[in-house]
Amino acid sequence: MPNYRLYASGQIVSLVGTWMQRIAQDWLVLDLSGGNATALGIATALQFLPTLLLSLWGGVLADRVDKRRLLVVLQTAMGACALLLGLAVVTGAVVLWQVYLFCLLLGCFSALDVPVRQAFVSELVGPAQVANAVALNSLTFNTARIIGPAVAGVLIVAVGTGWVFLINALSFAGVVVALLVMNQARLFRTEPVSRRPGQLREGLLHVRARPELIGVLALVFLVSAFAINFPVTIPVLARNVFGRGAEAYGLLTTLLAIGSVAGAVLAARRSGQPRLRLVAGSGLAFGALLVAVGVMPTFASAGVMLVLVGFAALLFTTAANATVQLSVEPSMRGRVMGLYMLLFLGSTPLGAPLLGLVAEHWGGRAPLILGGALTVVSVLLVSLVLLARERSVMPVTRPRGLRVRQG
Repeated sequence: MPNYRLYASGQIVSLVGTWMQRIAQDWLVLDLSGGNATALGIATALQFLPTLLLSLWGGVLADRVDKRRLLVVLQTAMGACALLLGLAVVTGAVVLWQVYLFCLLLGCFSALDVPVRQAFVSELVGPAQVANAVALNSLTFNTARIIGPAVAGVLIVAVGTGWVFLINALSFAGVVVALLVMNQARLFRTEPVSRRPGQLREGLLHVRARPELIGVLALVFLVSAFAINFPVTIPVLARNVFGRGAEAYGLLTTLLAIGSVAGAVLAARRSGQPRLRLVAGSGLAFGALLVAVGVMPTFASAGVMLVLVGFAALLFTTAANATVQLSVEPSMRGRVMGLYMLLFLGSTPLGAPLLGLVAEHWGGRAPLILGGALTVVSVLLVSLVLLARERSVMPVTRPRGLRVRQG
């Protein structure tokens, strides 16, 4: 798939820069706020808050317009946000409220960009390869997550956070160029949906009619809100629990990503559609491992456990994503993926401030233990509800040879 290879190449350049910025942004907020975990939670919430308002409309746009062209516009806008924030830091003019503002702006563009990118995957590879492409996207994402934090930790110490933002602004050129030069004739385009009232409602009703889809989406929301909130939990663990610096934060994030890459490789090699059993099993393992990280006594042992956490988290998110994409009609995919990303990313503004407050009152280990425990409970509850419903609608069959008395 030449178009997919071109897209993935551009993505990894851009994503390396994005992960560098995430590390630099978190560290900048901690510096400007004097190590306040609640301030970090607010910044994270502002970046993901627009997802609550815009993700569904991003999905509607994905079904209506040329996804490739829309991605070019959105990626360029996000690059501009990184450029302006970098200039503010380099010139020494930055204050905390400005960081909050750029978090919000970046969140607005990202809220539209993510569902469009998710739906664009099927146009790059076709329906038969969607599950593998989702796994390969995760591999690309997490490869960048290994490289980006490691480089960011060194650069923050060497030249400061401002130059990291400027490098990220330049990195967006990679994906924009890839989108512009790819062969459009080899895209697996779906027929755009004509604009009409009620399209958003149609997508929601489509999901409402699928109980197993509702179950997966409920898990995605709960796990993302309280467990996959690493921008809050990992820097607090590094700085406040183990008393380490930016390099240690970058290292922990890299170890998490190493596990995620291993999970992505395994997921990419799997054939066939993912099953709900994989979603539930990987979710249980992820929750249990996250609790284990929270009780690890040393920095080294926590780092080792984070590799396993990354592996389980990637299996969970990849299985959930592919299950949702392959369970809906192509004409609905943009809207349903908009809902998926609303729950996946939009839950962060709800969970991040809460986890920040938990860390402030009960220590830096508490958010990890709480998030892991809630994940295990959520998976068990959703699984039990789906099993109970499946049994309730299962047709009753009489044993062979049993005769029913009449009259």
